[in-house]
Amino acid sequence: MQDYGNSVGDFLENSPNLAANLFKTIGVILVLWIIRILILKFVYRNVDSKRTQYKWRKNLTYASATIGLLLIIQIWYAGVSNWGTFLGLLSAGIAIALKDPVTDIAAWLFILWRKPFDVGDRIQIGESKGDVIDIRPFKFTILEIGNWVHADQSTGRIIHVPNNSVFTEHLANYTSDFQFIWNEIQVMVTFESNWKKAKKILETIVNEESADFVEYAESQVKKAAKSYLYRIRIFNSYCVYRCER
Repeated sequence: MQDYGNSVGDFLENSPNLAANLFKTIGVILVLWIIRILILKFVYRNVDSKRTQYKWRKNLTYASATIGLLLIIQIWYAGVSNWGTFLGLLSAGIAIALKDPVTDIAAWLFILWRKPFDVGDRIQIGESKGDVIDIRPFKFTILEIGNWVHADQSTGRIIHVPNNSVFTEHLANYTSDFQFIWNEIQVMVTFESNWKKAKKILETIVNEESADFVEYAESQVKKAAKSYLYRIRIFNSYCVYRCER
């Protein structure tokens, strides 16, 4: 063991640049790690929202990893600017050999930039639907709903979906841009029933129960219309009745 220690010491003495780079690299990692911990402690102390805490934790992890990688590259390759051609050829080779992972990274950047969904949104992509609980560079995770469980309740299963699915599968978002999902309640009456009276009773109930939501729904429609060609007529009773006989 002592001989091994002496060998390492001799190696570091004969390679001063290597030793300095190693210490600098360790220093960069420690400083970034400490800064991340301090910021997270401050966030946890002052922010109660679990969703906000999650976003801070994820963003700090990505930011510290990116900054650390750039600093370490500069430490070990002082002439990194001369490596442009090599890095270009290397990246092209990696893109061809690792098509799916590279596409996952591109889709991840698309998700962060365009935000087709975010953590906490309820989505359906392909045949899978559920609540988004995590987004990572290569995949996102949803808590499944529906399937054999009725009323869109959670099944308890966790589904991991490759990020590149946002480029190849149909994506439906239940949450973003518009906070309401249209639904239909069918009421069947017999030929002998007084359907006009039944309609009047239903209209009275709906008007009383949905009075507080009509104004909010109109504001949501106006908000959605800023981004999409989205036209919906909001009725006073907040629903459309269809009587079939």
